[in-house]
Amino acid sequence: MPITEDPRTGRLTRSHHGAVPAPEGPARAGILHLGLGNFHRAHQAVYTAAAMAAGGGDWGIVGVASRSRAVVDAMRAQDLLYSVATISPDGTSLSIPGVHTDVFVAADEPSRAVESIADPAIRIVTLTVTENGYSSSPATGRLDTADPAIVGDLRGGDPRSTIGQLARGIQKRAGSGAPLTVLSCDNLAANGPHTKRLVRTFLEELPAAEGAEALAFLESSVSFPSSMVDRIVPSTTPALRGEVASLLGAWDDAPVPAEPFTMWAIEDDFAAGRPAWEAGGAVFSAEVGRYEQMKVRLLNGTHSLIAYLGALQGAETIPEAVVRPAIQGAARAVLAHEYTPSIQVPSGVDIAEYERQLFLRWGNTALGHRTSQVGTDGSVKLRQRIPEPALRLLDRGETPHLIALTVAAYLSCIAPRPGFDPGPFAAAMKDAARERLLAVAGSARTGADIAELSIADLQLFGGELADRPAFIERVGELVDTIAHDGVPAAIAESVTAAETEVAAPASASASEVRA
Repeated sequence: MPITEDPRTGRLTRSHHGAVPAPEGPARAGILHLGLGNFHRAHQAVYTAAAMAAGGGDWGIVGVASRSRAVVDAMRAQDLLYSVATISPDGTSLSIPGVHTDVFVAADEPSRAVESIADPAIRIVTLTVTENGYSSSPATGRLDTADPAIVGDLRGGDPRSTIGQLARGIQKRAGSGAPLTVLSCDNLAANGPHTKRLVRTFLEELPAAEGAEALAFLESSVSFPSSMVDRIVPSTTPALRGEVASLLGAWDDAPVPAEPFTMWAIEDDFAAGRPAWEAGGAVFSAEVGRYEQMKVRLLNGTHSLIAYLGALQGAETIPEAVVRPAIQGAARAVLAHEYTPSIQVPSGVDIAEYERQLFLRWGNTALGHRTSQVGTDGSVKLRQRIPEPALRLLDRGETPHLIALTVAAYLSCIAPRPGFDPGPFAAAMKDAARERLLAVAGSARTGADIAELSIADLQLFGGELADRPAFIERVGELVDTIAHDGVPAAIAESVTAAETEVAAPASASASEVRA
């Protein structure tokens, strides 16, 4: 992608950084980051900049993009600098993290990721490759050994998959014995142990003579702490580049927009040291699992519901969607009746205040987070968000009406019933399962057919939900309601059913007391 400079300004560099101070930059790298997208650059990089400012250390970051060259080209042209634009209704403020020592594209330098993981100077590998980047089966959560990328990586040569790169890098590193930490920063339950299981499975699939030393090293010298990350980071737009140039006084072709809120909870289990990330506000906790539940279900699960309902009703952005009374009512109902009761709140967290903050964040009109971006890759994202809270209610003989509405709205966006137009914002959502789901929808006569084929046959949301006919039936009913009567009718039906179901046990208990 060509870099276009604003003729009124000079390019952002370490000698020309406009109105915002630029750090000198670290001398050496101690972190390799896989996934050089906006989220990493507005989250881990910002925390690392704060850590180095407070405590120093060789914690520079080598950033690795999987295939996209745009950010790599822009950062290389700017002395590895870029700005973070923190956006709120009160205005935009800028900062320049300046912590990267190098960036490259793995597809262009296929052996370099493995060599970097094996390098003893690298002590931490962090990941933001999205839920879709772990090559795990949606039905089982285990490594998908039928995935063509995994099959190729097991055969040898330069690995293409993230898990293949990690496993081959650890295999090569075992010779030096230098300990390593692999820190997943993606929205996966127990993302540390999950990543370790996938890497271990890959190594176990190798011939014993090839994988034995790496497996022993994995167990003795590689740690996989869990972490929970939280910050809304939309896509960069041309309008943002123009605004940043005006505020900065230098042209930045790779600025990152982000909301003011940021949170990072990390399990303190590092095999070779770590930066002082707490200087940036990170929380080191033994309750990362609780933070994960809170974020993945309350924020992410509800965010998905807002995105799919909003897109179906013609809302381009999340703020446009959540301001609508019906959609906001659905969001509040799924939180109150289905998500919040399913979590254990971390110590010291005021859950009512956390939920209040969620609606302020979703309503940040200045940020303009698009429904199509939030709704993208729902086949993988929803697999992490909905099964456990849905199964909790189903096991109690109750129906998760709002979670079923989330799935029905997702299916209506990605693979609508014939004759139903979900609109342009749903059409803009990207999803690896879209082709399979469209084939399902094309042969379906009813919503029940779509629900049965996608949830039970394709096991899109795991094996356990695939065996729950009550849930599948409810999703099918709501797909039909959306197609025939519209989104408002589906919302009203779901919210009323959820509130009636919650009230019924209370009424029964009161009757028992009176008796």
